[in-house]
Formats: sequence, C-alpha cells, structure tokens
Amino acid sequence: MSGDIFLEGKNCWKIARSSRVKFLIDGASYFSVLADALEQARESIFILGWDFDSRIPLKPNQEDGAPQTLGAFLNSLVARRHSLHVHILVWDCALILGLDREQIPLFGSGWRRHSRVHFQMDGVHPIGASHHSKIVVIDDAVAFIGGIDMAKGRWDTPEHRPHEPWRTNLNGTVLPPHHDVQLAVDRDAAAALAELARTRWRRATGRRPPAPSKTYDPWPPGLAPDLSAIDVAIARTEPKYAGNKQVREIEALYQDAIAAARQSIFLENQYLSSAAIGEALATRLREPVGPEIVLLISRKSSGWLEESIMDVLRARILGKLFEADKYGRLRVYYPRLEGLDNGCISIHSKLLIVDNGLVFAGSANLSNRSMGFDTECNIAFDVRGRRDMEPSVALFCATLLAEHLGVSVKTARSTLEKTGSLNQTIDALRGATGRTLELVDATAPQWFEQTVPPSTLVDPESPIASERLLVDFISSDERRPAGGPWLRGVVILVVIFILAGMWRFTALGQWFDVENISRWEASLRQSETAPLWVIGAYLLGGITAFPVIILIMATAFAFGPWTALAYSMAGCIASATLTYVIGYSLGRKTVARLAGRRLNRVNRLVSRQGVLAVVAVRLLPVAPYSLVNLAAGAVRLRFRDFILGTAIGLTPGIVGITFFEEQMLQWIRSPSLLTFAIMGGILALMVLCVTALRRWFRAKSMPRPEGNADIP
Repeated sequence: MSGDIFLEGKNCWKIARSSRVKFLIDGASYFSVLADALEQARESIFILGWDFDSRIPLKPNQEDGAPQTLGAFLNSLVARRHSLHVHILVWDCALILGLDREQIPLFGSGWRRHSRVHFQMDGVHPIGASHHSKIVVIDDAVAFIGGIDMAKGRWDTPEHRPHEPWRTNLNGTVLPPHHDVQLAVDRDAAAALAELARTRWRRATGRRPPAPSKTYDPWPPGLAPDLSAIDVAIARTEPKYAGNKQVREIEALYQDAIAAARQSIFLENQYLSSAAIGEALATRLREPVGPEIVLLISRKSSGWLEESIMDVLRARILGKLFEADKYGRLRVYYPRLEGLDNGCISIHSKLLIVDNGLVFAGSANLSNRSMGFDTECNIAFDVRGRRDMEPSVALFCATLLAEHLGVSVKTARSTLEKTGSLNQTIDALRGATGRTLELVDATAPQWFEQTVPPSTLVDPESPIASERLLVDFISSDERRPAGGPWLRGVVILVVIFILAGMWRFTALGQWFDVENISRWEASLRQSETAPLWVIGAYLLGGITAFPVIILIMATAFAFGPWTALAYSMAGCIASATLTYVIGYSLGRKTVARLAGRRLNRVNRLVSRQGVLAVVAVRLLPVAPYSLVNLAAGAVRLRFRDFILGTAIGLTPGIVGITFFEEQMLQWIRSPSLLTFAIMGGILALMVLCVTALRRWFRAKSMPRPEGNADIP
C-alpha cells in the first residue's frame, strides 16, 4: 500500500500531512514562485542554506522595472509587515575557502539589513562537515525544499540556453547551465520543517524563535498544486556531534525505496560515491527480474578537485553497477546541449522517482558524506496505487525527460505511455535534436584511479576526519599499534602523490596552471632578483589563500633541486610569518569569521600542544596552509614554536616534491620494482623521522602558556 514504506524513527523523522504539493523544475520557476510566496508572509520566514547571497534577484527577467535584489526585497517585506521576522541560517564556511561567496560575516551585513532580518552563520558541526540542507519556510504554513540555494548560479530556465542573458555572475559573465529541482509543501509538513529550522537556529544561537501567533496561508495565489492531500515523510542526515546522535534516515529511506521498486528507478544527482546506495542499486541489478534503472548525472563534476576525486569515486561505483547489470537494465546518462563549451549541462538536483509514484527529493547527494557526515534534509511521498495522483508524478517524470531530450512534454509523455519503459523512451527520443542524453564514460585514468585513496578518506560518512587524526597524532598518553606510524606515512605519501598528480596533469586554467607559473619563475632564473620575486609570490599566495603546493611544485619545475628547496622553504616560512602576523593583528573574532568556528578544536590543540600540533597540521590535511597560519597568530601561539613546527612539518613534503618529483610521477605512470623500492625508502625515511621527532618533542613538550584560548 502507498505510504507503508515510511517508518518514523527508522527511515524518516516525521510523517506529516500536506494539502498541496508543487514540483518546481529549475531555478527560474522556483525563485519566481518563492518571491510570490514571500510576499504573503506575515510573521515568520526561515531560510536555511549551504550558501546565500543578498545580491541576487529572484526575478531577474521581470518586465516591470529593474529587478530587486534579494536583500532589498527582504528589507522591503519586513518594513511593510511590522510583525514579520526573517531568520537566515547559512553554513559557516570558512570565507578563506569560499572567496566566491558574498562576504557577509567578515564585513558586517552584505546589505543594510533591517533590524528584523536576522543573519547567522552556523558552525555547529564537525570539522570538514557542512550544513547542506536548502529550506525556506513561511509562517509555518508553506515550505520549499530541494537542491536550490538562494545564491548566484542557481537561476536558470528549462531551456538552459548556452548564452542565457539572465544567468550571469554578478560581474556580468555568463554562468554555465544549471539543472535542479525544488518542491513546495504546506500545512503540517511545512510546520514540521519549521520545527526543524527552529531547532537548527537554537543550536547555532542558543535562542529559539517563537512560532507565528496566528494561522496563515501564504501559498501563492493562482499556483495550482500538482498533488493534494498526501502524507509527506521528512528524512534527515545529521552527524554525531556536540551531544547529538548520528541520524542516517536519508540513507535508510534510499535503501528502502530502491528495494521497493518494481518497474523503474529514476535518479538525478550531482554525485555518485555512496557505497551503501551503490550496493542497494547493484543488488537490484543482479535480480533476474527487477526494475530498470536510469541515472542522470553530470558528465564531469565541476572544478578540478571534484573532477579529480569525486569522478574517480563515481567511476568505481559505476564499475560495480555495470558488473552487476547482467540483464541490461541500467543506463547512465548526462544531458548534452550543442553550443556549450563542454557540451554538458550541470546536474545539481537530488531526486529519486520510483515506479512513477514514490518521489524522494531534497539536499542530499548520493555521496557518503550526505548519508552520514553533512546535515541534510529530504522529503518523500508515495502515491503508488492512487490512480488520481500517479498521472501527476508520471507527468513530472515526463517533463524532466522532455527537458533533457529536447522534445515537447507531449511527445515524452506519449512515448512513455506507449513503451511503458524509461529506457525504451530515452532510446526512442535520443538524438532527435541538438539536445539529448549521452551515455556517461564510466572510466577514470588508470594512474589516478590507483592513487585516489578509498572513499572513506576523501568522502567520509562519519566524523573521523582531520580532528581525530590530529588528536591521535599528537596524543602522548594513548597506546598505538606498532603499524600506526607506517599507516600515517602511507596516508601522507598518498596525499603528496594525489596533489602532485592533480597539479601536474589536470587542466586548471591559465591562472592555476603549474607550468605557466614555473615558466614565469624560469624567466627569473638568471636574474639577481629571482629570490625576491619568488618569495614575493609565496607572500602573495599566503594572503590570497593560494594553494602552497602549487607554488612548491612550480618552484621545483623552474629551478634546480637545491635552489628550489631553498626558495620553497624560504617562501613558505616567509608566507607563514606574514599570515601569522596578520592573524595576530586581526585578533580572535575576525579570524573566527575568516576560518569558521568549526576549526575551534584545531585552534585548541595548536594553542595547547605548540610545536607538536603545528608539525601535525602541516603533515596531515587538517586545514589549509594560510588558515592554520591565521589561527596560530590569532590564538597567540609562541612564534618560535610556530616557525619551528612549520619548518619541521613542511620539510618532508618540500623535499619529496623537489628531489623526487620525477620518481613519483614515474611510479604513478609505470610502477616498477626499482621505483617501488625508491618510494618505499622515502616512506620509511619519512616515517622514521616523524616517529623520532614525535617522541623527542613529547619528552620536551612544554605546558600550555597562560592566556591562550579558543577562538570564540
């Protein structure tokens, strides 16, 4: 029976009634409807997001004058409604890591906020995790949930035109096409999402905003719902942190929904790296009689790092799925559009449709971190067996197929009804226009496949991450197995290999091209002022958070090994000193805004352990180079300890890159007994040095200086 799949406390948090449900495909539709709903607000608006930008317009293509920015729009609302309060809760991303975002926390209000527009950065989560849910709730009566943040780059139409004049960055440059899905619900379902939002606000601030004093209906006038009177299941992901238990309801509901499929499973998602979801899909594919499965993903992930890491993890999952697909029921596509530079539309939606009746959508990617590490929220409903509602879900699915295949909704719907099969419908309509679905290349470069570590390291499903590694590394009273240092050495060396491979072989663009930087440095090789220019580049890189690994590699390319070693070490020390002084001068509060409060524990360890902690954070990928420097200065770490720890911690990496770069690349490209022996020797030397240094510093460790404190 419909709805029997949802079990509170197992695969969902709460089941609540919604009298109306609306499917909103792509940002233009969502933002327009959202603006109309916000206009109806009387007492309360909650906005929860991974990102937020007050400078974007909700209706950039409106014909009745210049589009109003989001910040001005919210100010106008509260000015006209004297009982209205707006609460905006956004992930406390370290601004030094998110320089493309609006710098609201650092420079005060991004706009002159009204006193009843409340903005809060939420850093109550483990190091490395994020608050990823995207929810808007109005008067506890209407809610929007899905994959779309109120930020730049999200607005787009279903046409996804290559040169859409309204899909632009704030500087006027055209942004790539962006496909996404959002859902609107009301009544009890909206009230439940409001309860979740208030809980999140209380955790972040210690205060719980009151509920509206009256009952309102802010559903936009004239907006026809797609479904009526259904039960909505709300599922969450929350990591174990600060006394809160881990919640994995989204993962459980994905597994149960996949297991319950009879005819079809249709998935749109940004990533595919979750081992649990991959195994659930593989299990169905092994069955002689089972559902057909259609996966829609981007051809490649956006950004060099995601492309290099997440696409390799995706290739591993896809390899297992194709191996399990003994009966030919699996198809994996990406949407292609002629006229785009790379031909690919970005899939950002997080959507599952089972048997044209069960819909599951929200913020969670099909990644390990979305299943157990990040904070996520999805909603689901099941209308299978309800003849009055199944056609609406079938129309929703046909509309998505029509968008991706470049055909009319009528054509997609009639073909789907005729064939009764997603795979046959796509096969019949593919290639009819310049817009279509293409099969995804599921392979990854062999050399990189061999160097990317297991998904648990780069796509964690629980808070194991840097925090625990750091504590284990510098703890002086915990017994460790004899193999521990060797394992850490392997991790360190693998990280060096990955970074070396990324920056050597990945096309990162003109400004992030190692060879371009090295050519610039090579032109200075014979110049007497070369040391000053190179050190100046490191100083500039430090204050702009430019990855120091690029500068070290570029220096190794451009100069001889001994010269490169001297330049790299001098540049790193100079850069570390400058950013330390900046952190010292800015003070705790300002650096907290730069770094995000989730780094408090790193700051605590650095301030207590001195040299040992600095060595550890240099050797382990705990936080970016510049961020550590700023934090060390802000917590008033002794400068001698900071410089000594930096020099010791950087030495293995600089030496490894400078002297053994060609050997590393040769080992990656064509492993042999000789290169393996060389790398093994390097690894052994690094482990022995690190182990000896740790023991020596443990014996010489100093008590915590008076006056050191966490960044608040």
